[in-house]
Amino acid sequence: MWSGNGLDTLSVVAPCYNEAVVLPLFIERLERSAAAWDMPWEILLVDDGSVDETWQMIRDQHRRDPRWRGLRLSRNFGHQAAISAGLKHTTGSAVVIMDSDLQDPPELIATFIAEWRKGFEIVYAIRCHRKEGRAKRLAYDTFYRLLAHIAEIRIPLDSGDFCLVDRKVADLLNALPERNRFLRGLRAWVGFQQIGVPYARANRAAGEPKFTLRQLVQLAIDGLLSFSMFPLRLAAWVGVATSVASLALLMARVIGIAAVADSRLVLAAALVFFGGVQLMFLGILGEYVGRIYDEVRLRPSSIVWESVGLPAVASDARVV
Repeated sequence: MWSGNGLDTLSVVAPCYNEAVVLPLFIERLERSAAAWDMPWEILLVDDGSVDETWQMIRDQHRRDPRWRGLRLSRNFGHQAAISAGLKHTTGSAVVIMDSDLQDPPELIATFIAEWRKGFEIVYAIRCHRKEGRAKRLAYDTFYRLLAHIAEIRIPLDSGDFCLVDRKVADLLNALPERNRFLRGLRAWVGFQQIGVPYARANRAAGEPKFTLRQLVQLAIDGLLSFSMFPLRLAAWVGVATSVASLALLMARVIGIAAVADSRLVLAAALVFFGGVQLMFLGILGEYVGRIYDEVRLRPSSIVWESVGLPAVASDARVV
């Protein structure tokens, strides 16, 4: 929480993956926005295994302004892993998490800071309008409402990773041991006083979207399975329902009230249906078991290759 002692600082974490086209625009807008923050700041750009000029541009920006710092991962570990890696190397009294493609407007950070100074430990952005295509908007709307319906905690609708968290919240997120991270869910899970700030989410300022359909689906699955046991309970409910239906059909045949033209056809259809249901729920169970396996292996969520402006990070590779 804001101390009001004039010693507060702000850290901004932004993951980058092949963002050489948009990075100059991001740097320009963020620096212009920083004039309204009224506090010392640092920007930590996390290069998530880029193969273009992203890392060299981060190094060049650090030479121009040491407040811009960089963390380079050894390969592409994914959006959530890159954010988590950056979060561990922040020092600010408050930490902003945002994307570097300018879909998250830097101008909104001043509003985040104002709410934080009112006493809110978490200030998150609510996407009240999107400029993506209709199909993509429908997919996002469906996911967020499904997650809100089945999650065991309250996860605000249409809230992405763009947010400000207090230092103690950042430390708690860093301390959580899980590796399959869904940060917007973890942010809701830790609690504290939270407030949402609505905004219109823009298109990318330049370049192509880096999230593939497969990655978006995987992120959705991580969110659904990390914060809900509903899919497992659904398996039990479907099992009970199909058992009751099968028993009712059997009794109807026994007492001769079921008009079935070909019992063998009905039996074959039932076997195919129940086999499909079993395989589907075995797949759901496998997703949970796979996550357990991933957690117990204790592999790091990412590996740091090198850094600029972070004296606490050695120049050689290390896990984080």
